[in-house]
Amino acid sequence: MRENKDYFINWKAKLHEIIYEADTPEGKWFDIALIGLILISIILVVLESVESFDHQFHQILYVAEWIITILFSIEYIARFLSINKPLKYVFSFYGIVDLLSTIPLYLSFIFPGSQVLIVIRAIRLLRLFRILKMVKFIGEARKLKEALWNSRTKITVFIFTIVVLSVIIGTVMYLIEGKEAGFISIPKGIYWTIITMTTVGYGDIVPLTALGQTIAAIVMVMGYGIIAVPTGIVSAEFYKQNKFYKIHTNTQACPNCNAQNHNDHAKFCYNCGNYLNEA
Repeated sequence: MRENKDYFINWKAKLHEIIYEADTPEGKWFDIALIGLILISIILVVLESVESFDHQFHQILYVAEWIITILFSIEYIARFLSINKPLKYVFSFYGIVDLLSTIPLYLSFIFPGSQVLIVIRAIRLLRLFRILKMVKFIGEARKLKEALWNSRTKITVFIFTIVVLSVIIGTVMYLIEGKEAGFISIPKGIYWTIITMTTVGYGDIVPLTALGQTIAAIVMVMGYGIIAVPTGIVSAEFYKQNKFYKIHTNTQACPNCNAQNHNDHAKFCYNCGNYLNEA
């Protein structure tokens, strides 16, 4: 009985190492195969949307997608079973993405056409960083995430200011231009302000009066400065992270809680304190 239990623990640890980590040859090849399946699946969905191609090869596309879906289902179950706290995986970002990318074909029996949601699998291509073992980029991504989080208050205030400014300018343009120029309501004026301020400029609404055109020119020039503001905020925070929070991370995942991006040479998980099985 003891030997069976030890065998199960060793098997589970090995499965976890292959599925969740890219530090071993088996783990790297597993992720490469996974990325290949994702790319093939996305290509199949794209080809299926081409009516002439689908009409000629519908049966082949259908069978191929079912084979890939079954393989993804097996992978999802394996991920669920290979960690000590499977619900941590189920409700994690990748857990939800994996589920959403697996069930569309099953749902197509109930909701025809829902198989197009399979393109959600494209999000799983983010695992490419793990496959290539780009430790530097993993660490930089972590710094960027923290820079964005630390900038949230400033960015929120900035967005709120832009919204208020858009309402004011949109209202002014509605009063100046009126319905003749296409400014049939204040929301329409706000819409024009936003697309002008962001330098998109669809051209479906154009001011006709001299005053309106002057305001439009000011809004356009102001738009370039506005675009630079959030970039500067995040860049400043990113610089702080890069200067004061230099870390080196790897692809190792905790077998207990599935936390990733541990520091090099770490023996214990930063999230749950569980011992990490070092290769």
